[in-house]
Amino acid sequence: MELWYTEKQTPNLGITCLVRETLCHIKTPFQDLAVIDTLQFGKMLVLDGMVQTTEQDEFVYHEMIAHIAMQAHPNPKDVLVVGGGDGGAIREVIKYDSVESATLVEIDEAVVEMSKKYLPGISVGLSDPRVNVLIADGIKHVKESVGKYDVILVDSTEPVGPAVGLFSQDFYAGIYRALKKDGMLVAQTESPFFNRDLIRSAYSRIKSVFPLTKLYLASIPTYPSGLWSFTVGSKCYEPEEGKQKPLETKYYNSAVHKGAFCLPNFVSELLEAEER
Repeated sequence: MELWYTEKQTPNLGITCLVRETLCHIKTPFQDLAVIDTLQFGKMLVLDGMVQTTEQDEFVYHEMIAHIAMQAHPNPKDVLVVGGGDGGAIREVIKYDSVESATLVEIDEAVVEMSKKYLPGISVGLSDPRVNVLIADGIKHVKESVGKYDVILVDSTEPVGPAVGLFSQDFYAGIYRALKKDGMLVAQTESPFFNRDLIRSAYSRIKSVFPLTKLYLASIPTYPSGLWSFTVGSKCYEPEEGKQKPLETKYYNSAVHKGAFCLPNFVSELLEAEER
């Protein structure tokens, strides 16, 4: 008998994968967590019925949330990742020799532990001596940190449950205060096909706080629509310009860095409508 997993990405659309095995399925204090082994995408982390990462396409998301700011900032030493308990963003951050400390703040300890157990290729960076893993509320941590970080990455789930506050105006203002005088923020901001209102609001809120705000895109097969957006806020450095040496990556390179900011008309119009 075949077993298939389906994520309903909208009320009218889903993604379906043939499952080899369910490796774990637990209820945490915060969410429903599963790790399944699929024939198409390998092992897949699922939270509240939504695909968070897979072995086959995770490199796109993790490289693109990390390297835009890490390349644009000339000397990122202290980096914070809010969410991202699978460790993929941290893995990319610590590829930089300049990084002295990388802090991961994840509210759900089970995400970290299950990722270490079942997704070692993604979570490998969590054992690096420069990495500090805090099981805590990321919003509270940001509020308590002032002028501490060079780069902050908001690697959040969709804006439901404990992640709702990670898209708020107060949170972005807190990030601004938690950054050093030349700091940079990157936040994942969902699909321009299915989450237009969220993109407009997140972009507008970040733009109201940061003098330089840009949206960029990447193609991630298992995420709703396959086209995903990120928003970068910078206190002074131009996000479109990479300054660091090339890295060992599968998706990101200097041409992709620049090209990611070349937005299709329908995405540009989302932002223009918000700015008017």
